[in-house]
Amino acid sequence: MNENNKRYWKGIEEFTNDPEFVKHAGKEFPEYLPVGNDEGGSSRRDFLKLMGFGVAAASLAACEAPVRRAIPYLNQPDTIDPGIPNYYASTYLQGGDYCSIVVKTREGRPIKIEGNKPSKVTMGGTSAQVQASVLTLYDKERLDGPRKEGSAISWENLDKEITEQLASVSSTGGQIRIVTNTILSPATLRIIENFKDKYPDATVITYDPASSAGILQANEANFGMRVLPSYDFSKAGTIVSLGADFIGTWISPVEFAKQYSKTRKVNAKNKKMSRHYQFESNLSLTGANADYRSPLKPSDEGDLVIGLYNLIASMAGENTVSGGKPDFRYLKKAANDLWRNKGRSLVVSGSNDPDVQILVNGINSMLGNYGSTISFNGYASYRKGNDKVMNGFIDDVKSGNVGAVIFYNCNPVYNHPRGAELAEALKEARLTITTSDRMDETASSVTYVAPDHHFLESWNDAEPKQGYFSLSQPTISPLFNTRQAQESFMTWSGNGGDFFNFLKEFWRTTMYRESETFGFQYFWDKTLQDGIYESENTEKSSVPLQEIDAQAAAASIVQNYKAGNGFELVLYYKVAIGDGTQANNPWLQEMPDTITKAVWDNYVTISQADARELGITSELGLTNMVNLTIDGRTAKLPVIIQPGQANGTIGLALGYGRTKAGKVADGVGFDATPWITSINDYAYYAVTSGVQLEVTGDLYQVAQTQTHQTFMGRDNVVQETTLKEYKKNPSAGRRHPHIATWMNEEKSLTPAEVTLWKGHKYPDHHWGLMIDLNSCTGCSACTIACQAENNVAVVGREEVINRREMHWIRIDRYYSSDASLDDLSGLEKASENPEITFQPMMCQHCNHASCETVCPVAATTHSTEGLNMMAYNRCIGTRYCANNCPYKVRRFNWFKYHDNKQFDKNLSMNNNLGKMVLNPEVTVRSRGVMEKCSLCVQRIQAGKLAAKIERRTTTDDDFDTACASACPADALVFGDMNDAESKISNMLKIKNY
Repeated sequence: MNENNKRYWKGIEEFTNDPEFVKHAGKEFPEYLPVGNDEGGSSRRDFLKLMGFGVAAASLAACEAPVRRAIPYLNQPDTIDPGIPNYYASTYLQGGDYCSIVVKTREGRPIKIEGNKPSKVTMGGTSAQVQASVLTLYDKERLDGPRKEGSAISWENLDKEITEQLASVSSTGGQIRIVTNTILSPATLRIIENFKDKYPDATVITYDPASSAGILQANEANFGMRVLPSYDFSKAGTIVSLGADFIGTWISPVEFAKQYSKTRKVNAKNKKMSRHYQFESNLSLTGANADYRSPLKPSDEGDLVIGLYNLIASMAGENTVSGGKPDFRYLKKAANDLWRNKGRSLVVSGSNDPDVQILVNGINSMLGNYGSTISFNGYASYRKGNDKVMNGFIDDVKSGNVGAVIFYNCNPVYNHPRGAELAEALKEARLTITTSDRMDETASSVTYVAPDHHFLESWNDAEPKQGYFSLSQPTISPLFNTRQAQESFMTWSGNGGDFFNFLKEFWRTTMYRESETFGFQYFWDKTLQDGIYESENTEKSSVPLQEIDAQAAAASIVQNYKAGNGFELVLYYKVAIGDGTQANNPWLQEMPDTITKAVWDNYVTISQADARELGITSELGLTNMVNLTIDGRTAKLPVIIQPGQANGTIGLALGYGRTKAGKVADGVGFDATPWITSINDYAYYAVTSGVQLEVTGDLYQVAQTQTHQTFMGRDNVVQETTLKEYKKNPSAGRRHPHIATWMNEEKSLTPAEVTLWKGHKYPDHHWGLMIDLNSCTGCSACTIACQAENNVAVVGREEVINRREMHWIRIDRYYSSDASLDDLSGLEKASENPEITFQPMMCQHCNHASCETVCPVAATTHSTEGLNMMAYNRCIGTRYCANNCPYKVRRFNWFKYHDNKQFDKNLSMNNNLGKMVLNPEVTVRSRGVMEKCSLCVQRIQAGKLAAKIERRTTTDDDFDTACASACPADALVFGDMNDAESKISNMLKIKNY
């Protein structure tokens, strides 16, 4: 920008003007059509992965014309009106991950998930994983019935054999273990207690792949409560995060992103915002949003937390502790800001070390944050796992002390660092069972598989935070011969019955109050309709900080955090793939990573300085392969040179390397879970010594989108400034271009005055989508929401490399650095710790759209309501519009993937299950046409029709685009700019918003 003297760049290729990048940038889009390989080349392999998913990777949804035969109901269900969607409030539960949702169904099939706005926990927000979970429902890799030793068995015989063997194990004094991830359902916990009444030797073992056991242990030591507190980022003026990716993957990112965004919204009426400091090794999504970020090694984490503790203790007049150092970049500045905001600040740490968390508790206590930004009233239940207990369980199984093991919807053989030991030890147990929905790594190691329903087929409840409840209800009949896991426990304990009846009776006896005016049935129906119930009986009590031994914690930290020789490895979770549970979902595999913009792979991230020293190069994703060796185990991985990576560290994502997830996920990436180490028996997601990195002579093409759709040197797309400058001048950072002279006249003209077109008039509606870039975190929930709503195709890794991704909305990630660092010599310094800007980019629906000017067949036109429209059956695919679009948001549909002759016919048209995810309100597109964001015109039309039927004018409640409704940060606002009462109009009225 001219005002701030910055240079913006999407990737290293753009910074260095790599010749290959320049060549592709000049072409704007690929010009060739790759030929299929009958021998089974990479394109075919990618396609088989997609087709094997069962939904044809949503390519069917985007390319296959819908069935044209109209078959009437013989007996039409009274709950279904053809063509009219039904909505059901429900709950997304995945281990300890939680979101209150609303499910849209068409003709009895779920097709879209929205956030449930009345929820005070997630407040209408969602995430990419929540949005994509509807596709997992239609996964053909799910089991179609129970299994014994891999072969089909009837439910009757399975129940008979399991019941007999459980009785035998119990009668002979054998130990029974139920292994599970965090259970948020109170009703399920009650059923397990009933199971334990039947089998007194049964014990529940809870673990979480992304463990927070260290926080639980520290809180038990400091407060006498082994729970997570309730964090409130919306009340914090200063936020300091020590490696906690709370916007991306840490504990409850949907909830935290919603809170965080409230402190980042700035306009002429509100010129205050929070100040955020991030200290971390990898560049995380949260770090990319920070105001001040400091890269550091994992071995420095101990010195960092002790240094911060001592700085705050000195200000508070408290005793300091031994060790630590305060000379980390921005640490003293962060401490001063924290102290200035006592009582309205927040310090969080992503560490799983109880000693680190004890010092963090001490820091927050000295700052007076308890009762303000941190509270134990309405404490959270997201993570209940106990690392020590889980390790003890594995030791017991290895010792032959466990007679029966039931794995409840968990996969420790894959996602626990001692999974290989567990798989081998399970051979010694007399009875092994899992309720997994597929033959995953754990299911393949046990005798019996009693597959659970998908959550969209299930009844359930949840208590994510103390006093905050929600219900889950089935939105479709079970697609396969599965059974809800709770009913399996009921059957095996001899109680039998239907889980729905149990759930309803459980709520009658525990949630319902006799004082309710209209009786229990009304209470139940109302709660089911709302999806949530927030108890008024939540205990309100302060939890005083107990006496802590900060010096002992510091001494332990000094002992455990020591730098080794060579590189340090940092293990992390990606926003899309997470712990790998949904890795078989192609929407998530093809979602560009929020930072690297890579898809369909995991890789080693390394700093520019370390890459130069090792001789590693990366040109448009073509990069060196390296051999990464730790404890005698070697992985051959590609490298991505990542700006912002701490020197001396490398990053590697967990959640990859699946072997039993399904055709989409199997073989994608490398499983790094066995490299999770421990500190005092608590999982530690780093390796600080013994890391060997060897550069090979092999090259690998990483599929990245970060430098696709270049703006060809246009520098007016990103506009930003500092809060200090904004307070002085609300127009700071903005460009107001003028044409100094026109036809030799001295008059200064604006671009609106120099046009070939007459102005458009919008007599009725004028639709607009406003994006608050200060609120957008870059989480990409909008990308998956748009994909689900608009039948956007998955194209596969090879086609992404060919620059043919189809997403209608992308999140551009820009690095920025001082404009003086504009040559190769400045690359290393510019990459050391650049600032990051995220910008959602979709069709802008320009008033004078450049695409409309050049289309030879008028396939793209302008509506009377301000929308840029596409007539697909008129488009002949010239791509003139894409070439002329300044924002590069138009997509050319290259293939009909599902029936192309080069692909395996046996997997093309024989699988109709996946077509159930189609949104029938959106036209499916065929090969050879352009497609792009329509501002969800189908939703606009539905809102207008609803208002017309009710004989009223439209309101904001009638309209929302898929991207805006999914956003957990409320960064996107859609509405009618001609409606003076609409939210978007009111925002535009705020001068200089």
